[in-house]
Amino acid sequence: MDETKVNTNNQYGDLTRMIIDGREILLVGTAHVSKASVELVEKVIREERPDTVCVELCRSRYQAVMQKDQWREMDIIKVIREKKSFMLLASLMLAAFQKKIGEKFGVRPGQEMITAIEIAKAQEAEICLADRDISVTLSRAWRHMGFWSRIKMLFQLLISMGGVDDIEEKDIEQMKEADMLESVLAEVEKSHPELRRILIDERDQYLAQKIRTAAGPKIVAVVGAGHVPGIQRHIEKNQNIDALDIVPPKGNMGKVLKWLIPAIIVVMVAAGFFFGGVEAGKNMIFWWIAVNGIFAGIGAILAFGHPLTILTAVVAAPVTSLNPMIAAGWVAGLVEALVKTPKVRDLENLSSDIMSVRGFWRNKATRVLLVVVFTNLGSSIGTFVALPMMMRMMGS
Repeated sequence: MDETKVNTNNQYGDLTRMIIDGREILLVGTAHVSKASVELVEKVIREERPDTVCVELCRSRYQAVMQKDQWREMDIIKVIREKKSFMLLASLMLAAFQKKIGEKFGVRPGQEMITAIEIAKAQEAEICLADRDISVTLSRAWRHMGFWSRIKMLFQLLISMGGVDDIEEKDIEQMKEADMLESVLAEVEKSHPELRRILIDERDQYLAQKIRTAAGPKIVAVVGAGHVPGIQRHIEKNQNIDALDIVPPKGNMGKVLKWLIPAIIVVMVAAGFFFGGVEAGKNMIFWWIAVNGIFAGIGAILAFGHPLTILTAVVAAPVTSLNPMIAAGWVAGLVEALVKTPKVRDLENLSSDIMSVRGFWRNKATRVLLVVVFTNLGSSIGTFVALPMMMRMMGS
């Protein structure tokens, strides 16, 4: 392999020029909502005329930034059935955070990527989508987060949306120092340091290999500036990244708890009948049904669910909590989707509605997702509240 040469002192500013295996690679570090970054990308590609332009996008994110009407194709029923409501809601909140910053400073989120692609096409250069699929990244992160951590992440995203008004233009340049996902999930990352490896380090390795193997003697790679140091560390060696595209199976502990908690509840009720008599057993069943149903119903109410959806949540929660294969939120979400079916205009308005917290509740599509998440949250709280109450009845 030829000696690697790195030069960061050049006329372009935020650019790293490297010679690897006799090929010239230019890493352009950007902030995803920065006018300066858009101008830098345009200048570099026009003047350098590379054979290939690599961008920090996967296929799904490419479609998201290039196709304004992508939401029209969303099947909300399919999302619920495939158990992706939580993940989709988080993705929409992240998109809203980026879009709000972009609108504040007059830059479309990912505009530097769009500019890179458009100029590359005009110059007939190859285009390489160099990032790992966002669904794989989030799924791998999901596996390392418990239910409460996911809830914390959602609230962190909501807080981030509300704090956009406090961001000033000088803060945009500081965002170059961190990946957007890392910035938004900073608080969650404190309790789950493993997330940084998945969200940042693995993607650095993935991006480096895709850029390294891109076609042509001259390559321009447009990436978030927070990824540049990691890419530099990995790009000198040819690496196998197949393992980074695999979503690991759920841990054994999670599988055990899914069945263990319902088993404990059944055993507790049986013990209540045996040790406390029929009256104690009946009381335990009553409070299990009441507490679980009430909290699930409160969750559906907080999501502004239809009255039939709320009733479904109340009825379904005590039963689904004993069945590891189904959740109350999925049942309530399907009812909400059927009773208040999202219309084409809801999907068309999704990109604008997610710009505010109120819009998430107003849009029928995102309201279905909120019903799923909040009903499941309420049912989980109900389970943990009901268990100690039932234990006291068993001993009385």
